[in-house]
Amino acid sequence: MDKIKNPFSPGAGSPPPELAGRDGILEQAHVLLGRVRLKRPEKSILMTGLRGVGKTVLLNEIERMAIANGYRTILVEAHEDKPLALLLVPHLRRILFDLDRIAGAGDKARRGLAVLKSFIGGIKISVGEVEFGLDTDPEKGAADSGDLEIDLPNLFVAVAEAAEERHTSVAILIDEIQYLNSSELSALIMAMHKMQQRQLPLVLVGAGLPILPGLAGDSKSYAERLFSFPDIGPLAEPEAAKALKDPVIAAGEVFDDVAISEIYRLTQGYPYFLQEWGYQSWNHAVTSPITLQIVQETTALVASRLDENFFRVRFNRLTPREKMYLRAMAELGAGPYRTADIAEFLGVKITTLGPVRASLIKKGMIYSPSHGDMAFTVPLFDQFMLRAIPEFEAKATII
Repeated sequence: MDKIKNPFSPGAGSPPPELAGRDGILEQAHVLLGRVRLKRPEKSILMTGLRGVGKTVLLNEIERMAIANGYRTILVEAHEDKPLALLLVPHLRRILFDLDRIAGAGDKARRGLAVLKSFIGGIKISVGEVEFGLDTDPEKGAADSGDLEIDLPNLFVAVAEAAEERHTSVAILIDEIQYLNSSELSALIMAMHKMQQRQLPLVLVGAGLPILPGLAGDSKSYAERLFSFPDIGPLAEPEAAKALKDPVIAAGEVFDDVAISEIYRLTQGYPYFLQEWGYQSWNHAVTSPITLQIVQETTALVASRLDENFFRVRFNRLTPREKMYLRAMAELGAGPYRTADIAEFLGVKITTLGPVRASLIKKGMIYSPSHGDMAFTVPLFDQFMLRAIPEFEAKATII
């Protein structure tokens, strides 16, 4: 088996050789992009799902679709320690300059640059060289109040009107959107509300953890009417089999069905894990077909790689108290986990666990699928916790 020709691509955001089981969300994005270009109302998309389900891959694919449909695109990843404005400003500047260079009547792009300059001055952020080349005067009174919930919608209007004048559209794609703070998320929702009200050609496609619909709803009650929240989950067994089998066949090799079934059992259909098992099974096999024995022999190596490259990078961000809380969840078996059961298992009052639970939610390690329940945001993390902390003595640490 030629390792260079290995078709699988484990990695954060790496496009798989076969994007199986995602036709529904891609069709939804196709409709969104097409309708907005025709000035017909359509909900923007905020995808939700656990780690490793391929949300970033889908964002990249939707960006390619948008570009093919004539959109100007912005793709950014939200950070806990980087303001939304700082993420967007350089890209908005680029788009407005590009629009300004297009021949045609009207000066909406030039006005957009003036509004952008006002926005930069109003929010008082350091944006490096962003102002370089903005030789236009700021438009006083436009997006310069310093209140993001007022200024961001006005800036989006200016950008969208410039795009409309040049007969194009704009797609903003934001990964890890749950890391936006409450005022940023509220401003973003209000900006998209204005886009829909005025039927302007600017769409938002975001991706985040399952807490995202709740955050959006808490921010603005009309968010559920403004956005679609498709849940991106693990692949069903036929889709997982296709994701494993088709790339191998295309490379001129064979994957035994029983081997594929075993990988599905081990991965529970999560795309990131499927790619890792497929990649290592190919490399471990001497000749085709890739058999059940090959998969079984590879499993220990895959588990070790996932521990070091996927699980431990998240584990190492945790405090001792947070680690013990997650270890207690793992001890309770398959989730979701009642918060009362976690507290009872640890022998403490629920109220004492509030701060550590809130911290874990903020770090994106757990979420609440329903009132009083907690669950891991990282698939199979419960199994990792049992391996990472084999001897459990959490009570003293939590207390």
